Amino acid sequence: MISITMTINGQSVRADIPDNTLLVDFIREHQGLTGTHVGCDTSQCGACVIHIDGRSVKSCTMLAAQANGRALTTIEGIGDAQNLHPMQQAFHDNHGLQCGFCTPGMIMSAIDFVDNSDNPDEAAIRDALEGNICRCTGYHNIVKAVQAAVPKMDQ
Repeated sequence: MISITMTINGQSVRADIPDNTLLVDFIREHQGLTGTHVGCDTSQCGACVIHIDGRSVKSCTMLAAQANGRALTTIEGIGDAQNLHPMQQAFHDNHGLQCGFCTPGMIMSAIDFVDNSDNPDEAAIRDALEGNICRCTGYHNIVKAVQAAVPKMDQ
């Protein structure tokens, strides 16, 4: 067992967990934040993307202990039903989702990309989302959604 402390969505969290606990499992099973999805367990699909200290990370690729002392943001921490994040609103407005399974990770990756990009054109968006797999949409509306969110996030 190991003791860890971190901030998740602005709330301080402390827990004693087994040393081998994956961060995605800690988030879902220990914190009850089930918006972060487990899609492949091999870091291929991007459904588990969260932000650690403001940068997107696949939470299935690291142990919870590696996030000790860090600030995490999950999909639950960027907005709520009454006050969606501009990226969430853009996905809604542009039909950037179908089944919704990949959507939380896709949104978290897209936010990091827009926040850290000087050139969010279509090719750059597609390249940035390469590590996120959507089995339903064909990506056209996802790219449209990210493009629509760019000016709203710059405000």
